[in-house]
Amino acid sequence: MKAFKAPTQSLGGLNAETAANVIETATDIALVVDGDGVIQDVAFQRTDLSVELGGYGKWLGRPWSDTVTAESKPKINALLQEASTNRKSGWRQLHHQSLNGGDVPVLYATVRLGRTNRYVALGRDLRDVAELQRKLIEAQMSIERDYARLRQIEARYRLLFQLSREPVLIIDANSHKTMEANPAAIELFGNPAKRIIGRNFPESFDAESNERLRLLLSDLRAGGRSTGDVRARLTNSDKHVVVTASLFRQDVASMILIRLAPATDNPLPGIPSAGAKLLKLAEYAPDGLVVTDRDARIESANAAFAEMAQLTGEDIARGEALERWLGRPGIDLNILIANLRQNESIRMFATILRGEYGATTDVEVSAVPLQDDNAPGFGFAIRDVGRRLSPNARSDRELPRSADQLTELIGRVPLKDLVRETTDVIERLCIEAALNLTGDNRASAAEMLGVSRQSLYVKLRRFGLADATDENESTQQ
Repeated sequence: MKAFKAPTQSLGGLNAETAANVIETATDIALVVDGDGVIQDVAFQRTDLSVELGGYGKWLGRPWSDTVTAESKPKINALLQEASTNRKSGWRQLHHQSLNGGDVPVLYATVRLGRTNRYVALGRDLRDVAELQRKLIEAQMSIERDYARLRQIEARYRLLFQLSREPVLIIDANSHKTMEANPAAIELFGNPAKRIIGRNFPESFDAESNERLRLLLSDLRAGGRSTGDVRARLTNSDKHVVVTASLFRQDVASMILIRLAPATDNPLPGIPSAGAKLLKLAEYAPDGLVVTDRDARIESANAAFAEMAQLTGEDIARGEALERWLGRPGIDLNILIANLRQNESIRMFATILRGEYGATTDVEVSAVPLQDDNAPGFGFAIRDVGRRLSPNARSDRELPRSADQLTELIGRVPLKDLVRETTDVIERLCIEAALNLTGDNRASAAEMLGVSRQSLYVKLRRFGLADATDENESTQQ
């Protein structure tokens, strides 16, 4: 520590009041104690600290050691003895007892006042430092816990990676070089690990498979998701494998997880051939077929649904909410799910399907709950009925004939057109009722409805209820 070069000259005019101001400004707590350690005077820079410690009124005339905890009392004697011998002491941390029952850490140093038997204790509040230390320790412990957890996860991953019977490779997304290979992959390729690591991934397949695999990897990098599995043949044997690729991040690099499953004529081993054919039918059916979990998030979908939703592949829909494409948001799918939880099935529920690029299609939905103890969900069959139910396919003269038909138009036509059609339906029903009540007497029906006969004939023609006789009578009038 460097001291003043000429304190007598530079600070020679320093009086007691100025010295007190300097001390109060430079410290959080300043104490003046005698040789026995009794507090003669006290100053606090911060009022909140004085209130917390009860300093001004209760410390004066009390031994300094009475204001600190038991383990800090020996340090007070050391501070006074060191200052008595060397005129000043080093810094020591003491703990004061606060009124709320806690401890307040304060860093003290003592200075002897001239040749007198009095000392000034200069204190610095360490609560902020202690809080930072506490947070640092907690952060360090949290890091150590996370590090231990990561090591455990890595150990489990390594064990699973090594013991897996399925060949697995990890390749670099940019260079396509193999970074890791498990024993099953090494056995499949028939090469030692050192000849697989660092090699370009598609090199182990024939030319046709190589091209398909390169396209798979480029699509995966561009879209972030695989567009489907690829069947490939190894160059060192006649074995065919189904290649599945998944993109993931590791630190700042992009990696691809490659899984190689043996290719079989029956793509679903363990399922009878008839069941496999049924699943093939579901995959290539012209109607959209979707399986969701209990929260209506898509688990699998066939190609027809992907086409109706304007998706490049059915894998893109996996994990997404079915409501993103099906029905009016917040309405139709909620109605479907609520009914499925009460009934065994729903048939021909009319709604719309929205494509990714804004196209809408009128569809009919049939659905059933899928009971599974491990993962219950729902199955949906979605049929495109746009040509059959489209309002544009009707003639302009044809109107809905019931409230059920009218409600089918909700969400397909604007509200003003829907109100106009509702008015026409009511008007036609009233005319039909009046004709039934009057035995098809046009004059009596017009009088009952409060309209002229000519107006009635106009409405009859409008609603397609007029015959040749009505046309002649209207012309004669």
